[in-house]
Amino acid sequence: MNISNNCYVEIHYALYNTDQEVVDSSRDAEPLPYIQGKGNIIPGLEQALEGRTAGDTFTVTIEPALGYGERDEEQVSIIDAESFAGFEGIHEGMLCQVEGEDGEPQLVTIMSIDEEEGEVTIDANHPFAGQTLNFEVEVMSVRDASDAELQNGLG
Repeated sequence: MNISNNCYVEIHYALYNTDQEVVDSSRDAEPLPYIQGKGNIIPGLEQALEGRTAGDTFTVTIEPALGYGERDEEQVSIIDAESFAGFEGIHEGMLCQVEGEDGEPQLVTIMSIDEEEGEVTIDANHPFAGQTLNFEVEVMSVRDASDAELQNGLG
């Protein structure tokens, strides 16, 4: 069966940076499941998977526009260190979930901590925003998604 809209697909992948180091991978875990055409994965990877079948392996390079987007410097902000009072400890480079301006949870990276001023610089850009992504992909399975999966998603 070829991958097309509304197919349930499982893939294994490895994501490499420009130095050819693995920065993310599913190889030591379960395959990544998604439903084609529902925006569950980045657009460039979904496009590269269209028409593939179980057993296919390939590499693909995805530019930021079809990946996690370009970096947006307006997503970098300085907040009061008291906002992190409930955390065990924070450090530069740490990913953490905070409440966004809309009240929804938001994943941010701590860029710097100024203890003297009591401020923390955070970055709400995705960690891979602005980066060209190099994937190795293996299609593990392809089938029609069930009605429940189409209505409720995978989780």
